[in-house]
Amino acid sequence: MSILIRSALRVSALLLAVSLPSGVGLLPMQPVVRAAALASEPSSTVSVPTPEQADFFEKRIRPVLSQSCYSCHSTGKGFSGHLHLDDRNAILAGGKSGPAVVPGNPAASLIIQRLTSSDLDHRMPKDDDPLSANVIADFRTWISDGAYWPGNSNAAPETKPAAVVSGPADPVEFFARKVKPIFADHCYACHAADTKPAAGLRVDTALGLRTGGHSGSLFNLAKPDESLLLKRVSDPDQKHRMPKEGPALSATEIATLREWIRNGACLPDETEKLPPMSAAVEQKYDRLRHEHWAFRPVTHRAVPAVKNKWAEGNIDRFLLASLEAKGISPARDADPETLLRRLRFDLTGLEATPEEVAEFRKHHTQRDYTALVDRLLESRQYAERWGRHWLDVARYGESTGPSRNVPYPHAWRYRDYVIDSVAKDVPYDRFLMEQIAGDLLTAESPAEKDRLAIATGFLALGVKDVNQRFEARFQMDNVDEQIDTVTRSTLAMTASCARCHDHKFDPIPQRDYYALAGILTSTADYTGVRSLMGGAGLAYYDPKHLLLLSAAPKPARDSEDLKHLDAEIEANRLAIDALQNSKPVLDQATKDRISSLSRTGERLREQRLELEDPATLGYGIHGVVEGTPSDTSIRVRGVEERHGPAAPRGFLTAFEVPGAKPVNPQQSGRLELAGWIASPQNPLTARVAVNRIWAHLFGQGIVTSVDNFGSKGDQPSNPDLLDYLATDFIANGWSQRKLIRAIVLSHAYRLSANSDPRGYEIDPANRLVWRHSPRRLEAEELRDAILLASGQLDERKPVGSAAMKLRMVEMGDSGPVAKSIYDDADRCNFRSIYLPVVRGITPRSLTAFDPVSQSFVTGQRNVTTVPTQALFLLNSNFVRRQALAEAELLDHSSQDVDERIRLAYLRTYNREPGRSEIVQARQFIDRIQEALEKEPSRAPSDAPPAASSADYLAPESTDRDNMKPPFEYGDMLEQNHLIFNDQDIRPANAEEAALATFVQALFASAEFQFVR
Repeated sequence: MSILIRSALRVSALLLAVSLPSGVGLLPMQPVVRAAALASEPSSTVSVPTPEQADFFEKRIRPVLSQSCYSCHSTGKGFSGHLHLDDRNAILAGGKSGPAVVPGNPAASLIIQRLTSSDLDHRMPKDDDPLSANVIADFRTWISDGAYWPGNSNAAPETKPAAVVSGPADPVEFFARKVKPIFADHCYACHAADTKPAAGLRVDTALGLRTGGHSGSLFNLAKPDESLLLKRVSDPDQKHRMPKEGPALSATEIATLREWIRNGACLPDETEKLPPMSAAVEQKYDRLRHEHWAFRPVTHRAVPAVKNKWAEGNIDRFLLASLEAKGISPARDADPETLLRRLRFDLTGLEATPEEVAEFRKHHTQRDYTALVDRLLESRQYAERWGRHWLDVARYGESTGPSRNVPYPHAWRYRDYVIDSVAKDVPYDRFLMEQIAGDLLTAESPAEKDRLAIATGFLALGVKDVNQRFEARFQMDNVDEQIDTVTRSTLAMTASCARCHDHKFDPIPQRDYYALAGILTSTADYTGVRSLMGGAGLAYYDPKHLLLLSAAPKPARDSEDLKHLDAEIEANRLAIDALQNSKPVLDQATKDRISSLSRTGERLREQRLELEDPATLGYGIHGVVEGTPSDTSIRVRGVEERHGPAAPRGFLTAFEVPGAKPVNPQQSGRLELAGWIASPQNPLTARVAVNRIWAHLFGQGIVTSVDNFGSKGDQPSNPDLLDYLATDFIANGWSQRKLIRAIVLSHAYRLSANSDPRGYEIDPANRLVWRHSPRRLEAEELRDAILLASGQLDERKPVGSAAMKLRMVEMGDSGPVAKSIYDDADRCNFRSIYLPVVRGITPRSLTAFDPVSQSFVTGQRNVTTVPTQALFLLNSNFVRRQALAEAELLDHSSQDVDERIRLAYLRTYNREPGRSEIVQARQFIDRIQEALEKEPSRAPSDAPPAASSADYLAPESTDRDNMKPPFEYGDMLEQNHLIFNDQDIRPANAEEAALATFVQALFASAEFQFVR
C-alpha cells in the first residue's frame, strides 16, 4: 500500500509541475510532495470562487503578496524558510514552520501570526514597514472564506496514469526541470544574488543568464558547441574549469546543458506584472498636471501700473505693485560703501579694494554705478564667482565618494569648462545642451570636440559606489544619481523619488522614471571606474572607459621599457601562483611573501600605466558617450532583479513641451532630452534658472524652495514677476549676464537692509522685497576675502588642481594621501574655487562655514551659526597667518597707528571708521601691545612662504614627474594616523602682534562676515 501511495504522490507532483504557468520555475521537490499530499485531503479543497471572491483576491490579496512577499517567497526569486506564497498548494503545504494558511481559521494560520507579531525578528514582511490593519483584515477575510485562489486549482489535482507524463516538450519547462537544478547545485555559490557574482556573472536569474558576465555571452546559438558555458564546464584544465570548487559536472549534466543550448537556450519570462495605478492617484496626477502653477506654460505678464515714482524699471514695478497692495513702503537706499561691498561680493565673491571705495564715494551716480556693474560683469572674478554657483548645482567633486573613495584626477577640466562658459556668457539653453549631450553636438575643431566632451562631465562626476558587487545595480545606482542631478538642476523636480514607486506628491509615475532611465542606460559612462566589491590598488581603475583629449599621445605599446615591465609582471604573477600552490595550507611566512609580491606587482602595473595609458599622463577626460540604444524595464519596487514591462524612452509627462522631438530610436535619446529641457516651451527650465539667480542676489528666491518646484515646494511670492523674468531671460537669448545686470541695476537691489516696523509686521520674511536681506558670506567668499584683505590672494588662474596628481586608486579620509590634499589646500593662495574638492576631504579653511555638499544638487546653501565658527576665526592657523600678513602690510604702509586702523577698516569692511571706532581700536592695540611686552621675549617664527602656481600646481608645459605625489600608492601605507598642521605663528615684535590681533578681531566680527 505504501508503494502505491508514494507512486501516486510522485505522479501528483509531476502533474503539478506540468500545470505551472509558463515562465514560472518549479518548486523544490519536498514542498511539491507535501503540496500534493495536502491537495489530496478533503480539508484543503473548496469550491470554485465566486466572481466577487475572485475580484476581492485580485484587488486586495494578490497585489499585497506580490509587493510585500514574493521577493523572499516566490518561485524563481526566493525560498526563505522553504516557503512559497505564489501558489495555493504551496501556501497550504507551508515551509519549515508549518502550513502558512489554515483555510477557515485565520487565528491558526501562520501568515496572520507573522503579519501581526510584535517581535521584529519574526514579524513579516522582514526589513520593511508592517502591513496596515486594513490589509491584515483583508487577509483574515480571505482565509475565513477558504483561502480561494482564482486561476489556481482549489481542489486536489486530478490523478492521471503515470504513463501520461512522458517528459517535458516545452523548452522553458526543460530549463526549469533539467537545467536550473544544475545551476542551483553547482553555480549559485559563486554566481547568485546571495553571493559575490564572480566575473560579473549571475545564473540565478534569466536576465543574468542572458546578459553574461565580464567574459561575454554564455551562449553561441549559431555554434552551440562553442558556447562559453560549455567550454568552461568541460575545460580539462582544473584552474579554468567551472565550478572551481566542488566536483565537476557529470557527462549527463553537460549533455543536458548542450541540449538546452542547441534548442535555443530558452529561458523563462520573469517579467512581473505591475499593479494598475489606482483611480485616486490618476485623479490626483491629472489635477496636478492641470492646476499646479509650475506646470502651466510661462506667459508674458503685463507690467503693472504703480503710483510711486520710486520704480525705475519693470522689475521695480512688479515689486512695488505687491508692496502697495500690502501698504508697505520700500526702505531707503543703501549708502555708497554698503552698496559697493554688496555688489562686489554678489558679482565677484570679493570685497572692494580701498582704491575702489575711495573712487565710489566720490563718484556714485547712476551712470557711475552702471559703469561699475558692466566692468565687474566682464571680469574673470565674475566668472569664477558665478561658476561656483553652477558647480554647487552640478554637485561637482573630484572623487567617487565615501564607500571606496577613488579620485577623479581630470575633473578640474569640467570646473574650468564651467568658468569659461560663464565668462563667455554661453546661452543657458546651449550650456545645458552641452552638458547633457555635448558628445552628440557638432564640433568644428578638435579643441571644440574636447570642450564638448569635457562638458558631459556634468553627468559623469557624481558619487559612485564602486564597492557595489553587482554590476547591474552599480549601473542603475549611477543612472538614478544622474536622473536626480538632471531633473533637480534644470527642472527643480524630484524625479528620482519615482524609482521604486509612483511619486507620492508629483505627477511622475514610475514609468516616467524608467523612460528617463532608458536614455541613460543607453549612455556609456566613461568616468574611468568600475565596480568591484573588496577591490584594492588599481582594481577600481578602468582605463578603457576614460575619454582622452585629441592631443593625447598614442600609447608606446612596442617600447623596450614596456616589454621589460610586462616580463617583470608575468614573473611576479608566476611567483605568486607558485607560492599559492606550494602547500595545501599556507604558513604565515608564505602568506607574508605573497603579500609582498602582490605589492610589488601593484607597483609594476602602475609603472606600466605611466608608459601605456595617456590618461595617467594627464590627458584624460571624465565624461559620457553613446552606448547601445535600448529601452529599459521598470524595476519592481526599484529592485534591480525584479523586472517589469519595458518603458519606452521618453520624458516626464507632468507637463507638455510643445514641439519637443521624440527620442531617436537609433541613439540614446540624450540629444532629445537636452532639447526637451532647453526648450523655451518647457515651463520649468527658465523659471528655475531665473529663480536661482534671484536667490543669489536677494538672499532667497521668489520661490524659496529653489530646488523643488513640485507640489511640496513653495508658492512664488510674486508669480507675475517670475514669469516676466523667465520670458525676458528667453527673449534675451538665455543670457545670464544680461539678467543679472538687469536685476542689480534695479532700484530694489539698491535698498538698504534697515528694518521698518510696518514692513516687519506685515512681511517679516521680506518675501515682497521691501528691504535688502543681509546674508552671511559663503565659505569660499570668507576665505577669499581674508586673503584679499591680507594681500596674499593670488588672483591668477592656476593650471589644474591638486587632485590631478592623484592616481585612480582608493584613498582614505586620513593618512598620507589625504594629508597631501589638506596640505596642498593650506599652501594654496589661489581663489577657493581652485581648491581641491575631493569628496570627504574638505579644505580646513572652508569646513566651519557650511561648505556645499558634493553629493547632491544644491541651488542654495544651508547657513548655520555654531560656536565652532567663532573658534575657527580665533584659533585657526589660516586666519592667524593672514591676520599677521595684513598687520605686516599695514605696518609697511604707514607709521601712524590711526592711519593703520583706517586702512584696516577699508580693507576688511570697505568703509572708513568713525572717530570713536578709531579711539577704541587704538586703546585695544595699546593694551595688547603693553601686555605682550611684559611677557618673556619670543623668537620670530619662520613663517611659511605663500604658495605660488609653481609650488601648488605644475603647468602643462612642465615635466610630468613634478605632478607625482611624494609617496607611492603601491606601498599600501596604512592611512590611520591623525592629520595636523599646527604651526606656531609668531610676529616679529609686540607691536606687530598687537596689530595682528586687532586685524583678527575684525575678521571675527559680524560686520566682516555679513553682507548688508
